Amino acid sequence: MSKPARHAPPPSPPPAGSPADASPRPTPAGVAAPDLAVEIGRLALKNPLLTASGTFGYGKEFEQVLDFSAFAGVIGKTITREPRAGNPPPRIVETPSGMLNAIGLPNPGVERYCRDYLPYLRALPCKVIVNVGGMTLDDFVACARRVAAEPGVDAIELNISCPNVEEGGRNFATHAEGTHQVVSACRRVAGGLPLIAKLTPNVADIAPIARAAEEAGADAISLINPWIGMEVDWRARRPALANVTGGLSGPAIRPVALRFVWQAARAVKIPVIGIGGISCADDVLRFMVAGATAVELGTINFVNPRAGEEVLAGLNRLLPAAGVARVRDLIGTLAVTEPGDDARDRDRDRRGGAASDPTLQGFLAV
Repeated sequence: MSKPARHAPPPSPPPAGSPADASPRPTPAGVAAPDLAVEIGRLALKNPLLTASGTFGYGKEFEQVLDFSAFAGVIGKTITREPRAGNPPPRIVETPSGMLNAIGLPNPGVERYCRDYLPYLRALPCKVIVNVGGMTLDDFVACARRVAAEPGVDAIELNISCPNVEEGGRNFATHAEGTHQVVSACRRVAGGLPLIAKLTPNVADIAPIARAAEEAGADAISLINPWIGMEVDWRARRPALANVTGGLSGPAIRPVALRFVWQAARAVKIPVIGIGGISCADDVLRFMVAGATAVELGTINFVNPRAGEEVLAGLNRLLPAAGVARVRDLIGTLAVTEPGDDARDRDRDRRGGAASDPTLQGFLAV
């Protein structure tokens, strides 16, 4: 029997200008609600909202404050072949417009996860996407095979932004070969489950890596995982994190994530899931216009545990106001003028390039 979602009392109104303030109101009376359904390959979603791995626990942590039906799917913490304790503290530090974390993927291991955590997730009113990681190729394959054998799993997300200990700690997702290797191996054991390859931004060019994931059999790619950054306590002359470096997430990385999503969507034909600093309905629609089919809400869940409900309400308000009946009609509609396509660009080239463009002369003169 499915367990009913719990609802918390209505929260106090957020301060004006806050992320939640951008999207709390429902669809106006008398206005038809927009069609929010999207498809990630073989995975049909009722709306484009997913939770981001590592920011939502195993779901149960949010049951007292959130209506899970706001999300189309829940992605829990990364699961590995064997249990992991994670890194020593301090392993989280707040930064301007974001946070750094070096948690270290603590988890109970895939066997205990399937036994003790997955039954709860299966009862939620949304899809269950299991995020798996590993330090070796065999780790990924073992996790994917074990998870694929469980009923009630709707998709697998591969956290390939993990160091490959068999190659001296080289990150799987920082090169096309490693990405292809993990995705193709997991594709062979995942059966009919959709596979999502989660990519890192810590690369020079995302396009060949995205294409490698597609060619290896991924049904979709998700990006970005956090940027690598660090913080220091200059008075103590010590790093703020015990691990020294950590992953930067939150609103600070949203413009960078948006750029990666746009570039990846242009490089592949499979769906792209956008991640990075998404805090309100406007952010969701920015990513979709740039090429994302769905998005994952991450760090905002720490700030506002009911963000999913508020973002959903914002989509139901913003889309009718903009005359958009189906959110999927926005996917990849960003109007970008390619070099040489615009008449002014062609004229500028004839007149000597950028140096003769009056809109750029001020910058060039600095």
